[in-house]
Amino acid sequence: MRTTDTISSVTQWGSGGSGGLWDSVKKATFVIGSGILLLAAFGNSLTWHLQRFWGASGDFWQNLWTKLYVAFEGHDAALFFFGTMFFPTLTLWLLNGLLLLVDTTGKPSFITRYRIQADKNNPVDPVKLRQAVKTVVFNQVFISGPMVVAAYYLTSLRGNPCDPKLPTFQWALMELAAFAVIEEVLFYYSHRLFHHPSLYKRFHKQHHEWTAPIGVVATYAHPLEHMLSNMLPVAIGPVILGSHLTTTTLWYCLALFSTTVSHCGYHLPFLPSPEFHDFHHLRFNQCYGVLGILDRLHGTDTKFRDTKQYERHTLLTSLTPLTESIPDAPKKGQ
Repeated sequence: MRTTDTISSVTQWGSGGSGGLWDSVKKATFVIGSGILLLAAFGNSLTWHLQRFWGASGDFWQNLWTKLYVAFEGHDAALFFFGTMFFPTLTLWLLNGLLLLVDTTGKPSFITRYRIQADKNNPVDPVKLRQAVKTVVFNQVFISGPMVVAAYYLTSLRGNPCDPKLPTFQWALMELAAFAVIEEVLFYYSHRLFHHPSLYKRFHKQHHEWTAPIGVVATYAHPLEHMLSNMLPVAIGPVILGSHLTTTTLWYCLALFSTTVSHCGYHLPFLPSPEFHDFHHLRFNQCYGVLGILDRLHGTDTKFRDTKQYERHTLLTSLTPLTESIPDAPKKGQ
């Protein structure tokens, strides 16, 4: 689950330098700092609007959490499982349901204009799609489900994940920033390890059957890879910090939203750029990470930064597809 592509694609990072620790630190500070500011502004604005709309008095979120907590009173494990499975699953399938509608029908055409690899998945191969969906559901039920149960008991050793009192919004933001750093480190190195020749063919090649990815293949992977490279980098942060269920659930939802967008194959207006991870599927040996911090440090984004895809790796704020405003260089002889 490639979470913070959502944050890192808000703006394009400068292309100077071939890598290095200081360059990576600057990028990390910029990306995570921008994300915290955006989430803070969004959270405060959303709370204010919800309070006004519903006429809520006092602390809207605390009242909402209290009602849910009372409904599950005495069944904290069930509450944790419900929160960390129901809402993230809803996020995954609502978003992918909309994307699959476009992938399978090729309509509406105003969305297909934004396809990154224009000659691929037009429409998607139904046989490959059925296989991908079966694998995704299997991973959800038999890998993610048990790991969430384990996460509850491990988190309980650090604190009370179902505490009746919510954490402050500011503390939740700090935890989200920590989760992003932890995920970047664990995902980059586990992902790169699965590209080692001794592991790639047996495990990771399954995910790379899709050289032009679609949203639903975000968690299309061998079960071992799903456990170690998709789930563990996302789940371990809340366990280490003993995070509250609400923060953990928000993080899981952000993770699934981000990884779906980064695999979706469309560079849509006002959504995070998927160019970074799409390029990884196209070339295999570039862009292993999430934020791009460790790719910059280790120089595994150098080829990417010399491409048109890198020039397009930015938030699209107009209705003109970036493949039109930043077209590919003409091929020789044209």
